[in-house]
Amino acid sequence: MLLIRKITKSALSLFVILLLSNFSAFAAPDGQAIFKANCASCHNPLKDATGPALQGVDKRVPSKEWLYKWVKNPAAVIASGDKYANDIYNKWGKTQMTAFGALSNEEIDAVVTYVNSVKAPAAAKKDDASESDNTEEGGWLYPLITLSLLGLALILWRVNKSLRRVAATNEGLPFKKEIPFYRHKVLIALGAIVLFIGAGFFVVNGGIQMGRQQNYMPEQPIFYSHKVHAGINQINCLYCHSGAQQSKQAMIPSSNVCMNCHKGIAEYTGAAEHPLVTAEGKKIDGTAEIQKLYDYAGWDPVKKEYKRDANGNILAKPIEWVKIHNLADHVYFNHAQHTAVGQIQCQRCHGAIEEMDEVYQHSTLSMGWCVNCHRQTNVQFENNNYYSLYTKYHAELKAGKRTGVTVEDIGGLECQKCHY
Repeated sequence: MLLIRKITKSALSLFVILLLSNFSAFAAPDGQAIFKANCASCHNPLKDATGPALQGVDKRVPSKEWLYKWVKNPAAVIASGDKYANDIYNKWGKTQMTAFGALSNEEIDAVVTYVNSVKAPAAAKKDDASESDNTEEGGWLYPLITLSLLGLALILWRVNKSLRRVAATNEGLPFKKEIPFYRHKVLIALGAIVLFIGAGFFVVNGGIQMGRQQNYMPEQPIFYSHKVHAGINQINCLYCHSGAQQSKQAMIPSSNVCMNCHKGIAEYTGAAEHPLVTAEGKKIDGTAEIQKLYDYAGWDPVKKEYKRDANGNILAKPIEWVKIHNLADHVYFNHAQHTAVGQIQCQRCHGAIEEMDEVYQHSTLSMGWCVNCHRQTNVQFENNNYYSLYTKYHAELKAGKRTGVTVEDIGGLECQKCHY
């Protein structure tokens, strides 16, 4: 009997040791998730974007400790007179990087590990099969081990209980019948508390997420590829969204703006270099999509003229685009204030729009997301007449008392700035 108990205790001890040894794998920071949540709006691992490419950044910076300080508080590193920091600051148009003080050293290391592991598209395709196998194996290994150990622990616990009952019966000793765990008052109370807390969390979280549409990608009446237009053909965003620097709305272009180019471009000839494919994998005929535009605009591609009714009116109809980025009705947002005055790039909010075949909502557009941006983003004070009245801040900048002025400093967190 003593031997059996020792074996049981040893097995349980082994289970605990193995579980703890695997804990680090579960608790390790997810570099890819951290990168997408904090860095992807300005950085790409392989190429320069709003900020520099991040692959190999740990080899370029002076030291790891320097990198930690830079990510957590770039303004302080610049203010300290650090040459490397000021060279970066000047090279990228004196646009200061957002501070991420909440990130730990381990999370920063995880991001560096992730960006260094990213491969170019050609290499990624070449090793696709092997990477898929490795990912699948790593993804299932730890959960499988944990479930197996939990099952082993349950079996050993039941065996130990049965052996104790048999031993007590053989020796004529009283054996108190145990209450089933599902009838134990303490466990029932704990279960009720956990259930209450869990239900509260899901209700509150559901309420917070209500109305948010991050990653929302609706199907549009015409398959319009921003990658082909803004990326490959380098068409400026303002050509189509002319209101982005002049008004509250960026504006969706009417079909006649599209026809400025497509009167002469009647077919898509880039299918070999860049085939059009939906997120579901459906192949798109680019020429057929241009024909849809002609139908909406009332254009006859054979006669090279607009179709008209008996009164001479063009037989055009509006394109019913599905709106993607929606803010609450009580929220005020002005594109011109951010792009023309704040000099914020489109990608800061919309993500790498020039790489999207189908546009989706990149950012959460939540209040917390906007507030954090106002707290961390420096205003472009130099050569900006809009902020000429803030003489105090200009004097402090010239005297070297501050390295920048955030939106928060000029009242960017006041309720009436964003709410009617």
